[in-house]
This record gives sequence, C-alpha cells and structure tokens, in this order.
Amino acid sequence: MKRDDDQELWDLLGRAAEPRISPFFARNILREIRKPGDWTTLRGWLNLRRLIPTTGMIAALIAVAFLRMHTPVAPLANPPSDVLASVDAQDYEVIDDLDDLLASDDNSLDDSVLL
Repeated sequence: MKRDDDQELWDLLGRAAEPRISPFFARNILREIRKPGDWTTLRGWLNLRRLIPTTGMIAALIAVAFLRMHTPVAPLANPPSDVLASVDAQDYEVIDDLDDLLASDDNSLDDSVLL
C-alpha cells in the first residue's frame, strides 16, 4: 500500500500512541515464572512429613476394621452354674428380714440424722 493511496489512514496511524514498556515489566515476568504450577502444589502434598503419618493412620484404620470383621464374638449359651449353687439357706433368712424391715411403716428418718 502506498502512502498516497489513503492519506487519512496514514494520518490516523501517525497519531497513534507508541507502545511503552512498564518499568515493572521484568518484575512481572519473573513473578509469572516463579508462580507455582499444579505439579508443584501436588508435590507439596506428597512430601514425607505428611505422607508417612497419613499412611500410618490409614493402615491402622484398615487393620482395626479387618480385625473387627474377622473376630468372632459368641455370647455365652448358659451362665455358670457355680454362682447359682453358692446361695445358702442363711442368705434366704437375711433376705426375709430385709423384706420385713422394708415393709414396715416405721422407717422414717429423723431430722437429726440428716444434719
């Protein structure tokens, strides 16, 4: 295109502002370069300070779940008969006396006992 073809266009282009570089251009470029990427963030989560305790906790939870599922707990079919056989006739006499004491109407407490 020759300059004589469209004089108005060339005048408009001549009045356009020249592009200027910001004084902080180098700083902004370096900031974009140093910005952590997705891989850096993922690598931060996979460091040994976090990975070892997390792995240990997960292994412990799996072990507890495994042991709870495979440990049979069976209820006792019959209670031991030794406990029932050890009650003496003398114990029945004490229980009768206790029933008589509780059945009586004169079981009120004095105020002096409470203080």
